[in-house]
Amino acid sequence: MDVTTELYNVILDRKDNPVEGSYTNYLFNKGTEKIAKKVGEEAVETVIAAAMNNKEAVIAEIADLEYHVLVLMAEMGITLDEVTNELRSRRS
Repeated sequence: MDVTTELYNVILDRKDNPVEGSYTNYLFNKGTEKIAKKVGEEAVETVIAAAMNNKEAVIAEIADLEYHVLVLMAEMGITLDEVTNELRSRRS
């Protein structure tokens, strides 16, 4: 299992089995709007790091962005397979 799938499964588990003090559960409790705002914030931070040509910061921001996108997917009931299939369909 790759790390993205592993992380997504942890996020899904947090959704089904909340853990007190979990940042993921905090986001779920705040709802889609808050999660979407975090995705936007992390996207902007990724762009800023890239504009500054700071590779290490870009890597860290992409990791933050990926995490928040996975939380958004879980909140909206979007699976990794659905995204993978969309990407595959664009290659044909």
